[in-house]
This record gives sequence, C-alpha cells and structure tokens, in this order.
Amino acid sequence: MEAQQLIRMAGAGPVLGELFSLRAMERGERIAIQDERRALSYTMLNERVNRLANALLVKGIARGERVAIMSENRTEYIEAQLACARIGAIAACQNWRQSDAELNHCINLVSPKLFIHSERHATAIKRLNLAIPSAIVFGEDYETLLAQSSSAEPQAQVHPEDGLLILYTSGTTGFPKGALISHRAMIARAALNFADWGLTSDEAYVAWSPLFHLSGADLSLGSLLQGGKVRIIDGFKQDQVGDAIATEKINWLVMVPGMIERTMAEVRERKIVPKGIKLIGSMADLLQPQLIAELTTLLQAPFLNSFGATETGMAPASKSVIPIGHVPTGFDKEQSSFCEVRLVDDDDREVAVGEVGEMSLRSATLFSGYWNAEETNLKDFRNGWFHMGDMFRRNADGTLAFVDRKKYMIKSGGENIYPAEIEKVLLACERIAEVAVVKQQDAKWGEVPAAFVVRRDETMTEADVIALCRNAIAGYKIPKTVRFVNSSDIPRSETGKVKRHELEKML
Repeated sequence: MEAQQLIRMAGAGPVLGELFSLRAMERGERIAIQDERRALSYTMLNERVNRLANALLVKGIARGERVAIMSENRTEYIEAQLACARIGAIAACQNWRQSDAELNHCINLVSPKLFIHSERHATAIKRLNLAIPSAIVFGEDYETLLAQSSSAEPQAQVHPEDGLLILYTSGTTGFPKGALISHRAMIARAALNFADWGLTSDEAYVAWSPLFHLSGADLSLGSLLQGGKVRIIDGFKQDQVGDAIATEKINWLVMVPGMIERTMAEVRERKIVPKGIKLIGSMADLLQPQLIAELTTLLQAPFLNSFGATETGMAPASKSVIPIGHVPTGFDKEQSSFCEVRLVDDDDREVAVGEVGEMSLRSATLFSGYWNAEETNLKDFRNGWFHMGDMFRRNADGTLAFVDRKKYMIKSGGENIYPAEIEKVLLACERIAEVAVVKQQDAKWGEVPAAFVVRRDETMTEADVIALCRNAIAGYKIPKTVRFVNSSDIPRSETGKVKRHELEKML
C-alpha cells in the first residue's frame, strides 16, 4: 500500500463505536441513558452493546449488512444502534407510524438480514409477512441473548465512510427514500452541534422524538459521543417532559407545533422551575412570534432558529437563536459552521446576494446518498454539491432568508409530508378525476394537508376521501380538510402544473 493511501486512511477520522468505547472508559459509572424502566451507566451500556454486537456477529451479520429496527423509544433501541456501529452493520430505523404499504417498501428497499423489534410492534410486523431470515425481540429473549454473549470488545474493521444508519425521508414519488448516514457524517454532526451551540458533557438530551428521526438519532448519539446523558421518553408525554425540565440540565429541548402549548400548561400548572435549558424549539418559522416570546420567557431559554434536514443534520443554517422574551419580526438564519453553502439557479450558477436560489451544500455532515437510488443521487449531488430543493436568499449581512420549498412540502408537527404521497393514493380511485394537496396553517401542528378534489362520482363524500387515505398512508398525512371543486377551479401554469399557493388562499 502506498504512503499516500496510508496517510488518507489515518486522516479519514474515527468511527462511532470506538469513540463511544472511549467515552465509556472515561465516564464509567455516570448515567449514559435512562428511560422510565431503567438507568444504565456508561460501563453497563458499553457491556450490553458489546454483548449484542458479538451476538450479531454470531448470527452472521457482516460489515455493510442492514439490520432493521422497529421499536418505540427505549434504552434497547440505542443499544441496537451502537451494536451495529461496533461491527460496521447499518441500522435501518423504521417509522412505525407509516402504513403497511410504506413499511413494506422501506424494509424491502434495504433488504435487511435481521429484524430487531419490540413486542409492541410484533403484530404489525407479522401482518407485513416479510421475508427476513431472523428476528430479535426486545424483552426476556433479548436479555437471555445478551447474557449468553461475550462482553469482550468485538473484533471488526469499520471505516468512517461505512454506513451507520438509514433514516427515511418522504419522497416526491409517494414512497419514502432511505438516507444513508455514515460514521463520518454522524461524528461531524455531533462536533458541529457542540461547537455552534456551546453544549457540554454535563448536559442531558431529552429524547422524546422518535429515534428513527433526525432529532432523536442525531442528538442521542451525539450526546453519548460527548459523554452526556440521554433521557429517553416513549413519545411526547407532557408529564415526563415536565419532570425532565425540573430535574435535568438540558442541552436542547426539541419542541415542535403540537406540543408547545401542552408543555407550557404543564410547567405552569406544576409551577416547575427549569433546572437549566441551553436551547429550546425547532422550526421557528411555523410558530406565532408571540408564542415564541412566551415560551422562551417561561422556560428561560433562547429559541433555536434552525434549518436542517435528515440528509444534512442541523446544517446548513442552525447557528442563530431568538433571545429570551423576544418577539421575532423575521426568521433569517445564520449559516452553520464548517460547511459551504451556494445558492444557485436552475443552471447551477451561483446567484448574487439578494437574489433567490436553491440551497446547495458541501459539508462533512452530509449523508452518503439515498439507498438504491442512483438516478436521484446523480441529480441531487450534481457538480459535487448536494441540492436541497429549498429556496433561500442571501442577505447583505450574510444571513440566509428562507423563501419557499422548490419541491413543495408540508411540515406537520415535525413530520415532512409531500403532496404527491397523498395525491397518488387518491388518484388511484376511479371516483376521483383530479386532486391537488396543499398546506393549511394549523394552530396545533403548524401545517396540515388539505385536499382539493375533482369528483367523477358526485355521491363521493369527505368521509370517503378520508377512508381512502386511512387505508394507505400514515395518519398524520391524512388531509384535515377536503374541498370538492370543479376542474376549472384548480389554478395551473401554462405547462399544467398546479399553482399550490393560489389554492392555499382559497382555504
């Protein structure tokens, strides 16, 4: 092997499993992860991770092979992610909120060799009738497996560019895409977050958002890499979030539309005094400015004015915050550190300051492409830049102003919804001639889907439309409003594309 190859190997950086093992040596008996059932020290968590990793090796799981995980938030979920990291396997984290058709697509897309899941989702998995060789179920059998496995550090060769996780993101074709996140990207995301936000190892991350999501996975693993604590909650439970606010020094308390008012009520009713929160919030653009001021005052923490994605982490624009008690008049964002941003036109030429262009990015935090989607990857990574599909304007002071989504998307309570996902389902019905789905502002969820439907069958009702969706897509994607219209009522461009923003005004 030539010297330059050896130099590049040495300079490629560390891998997540080795970094976590080092943190376990350093932190010892300090609590690493905790849910309502148990608390595990770094020493104990590392031992359990090693046992599971060795069990996976015995089962024949090799570097680069996929292990599907489907479970509610619990300590074992993070054990499974870390065990895969130790041996170079890829944890494909399934969104259990999806419909059977969506889950079948996501699981079959990655061809997992093993399925790790909780008992809660066993019935759904059985219903899917998947052709997967073997499974591990959290519970008594899982604990027996760990007890019978070696606690020695597993022997495996892992490279920084090896896949770590597959997280799923909505696709314009109607089915989710699998975003492959490497060890390099996850470590870079952790470093970026701690650098830009000033987080410390003495703080805890409250993981109430699903561990199959960006915020759940990135911040949980990132906190462990820094030697912090992860307090795991099985979904949003306002009493447990309130307990965490009262007893933990929190690094970032993720709060999205739909949970903010309930959290504020919990804090006020119980007269909770926060122990200390470094940052709160997410997606400031979707909230009423006055609500942001009230929340930051109540919790005595600034609001994170973020813009990131599953594919990019919290880059490219999540460095700025909204001060405590401030009523924002705009949401211009500060570019994240250690990344390069270009705003480009349709010909990939960089636009001038003050002009609108598509966000494109170079960063160590970037994912490694969509799984088994060569054509999409060639398009989105053209010219060596990842094109996000979001339109921004660079201001004279260097800040970035979000303008719109190049590919129209609905952000509902932390979930991304593309209209095409819903339209595809409805257009499959012979009783429907045309359909256009748009976003509708919602006080609880920020945005929700609304459907404009042109009927072939005039007897079709709103309930019929909802029923079609309920049988085919996740509940949060079901339109909250259905409007029956004539074809001539749907505004279109000269090329026939629906002018969605004009439809929004009709709501």
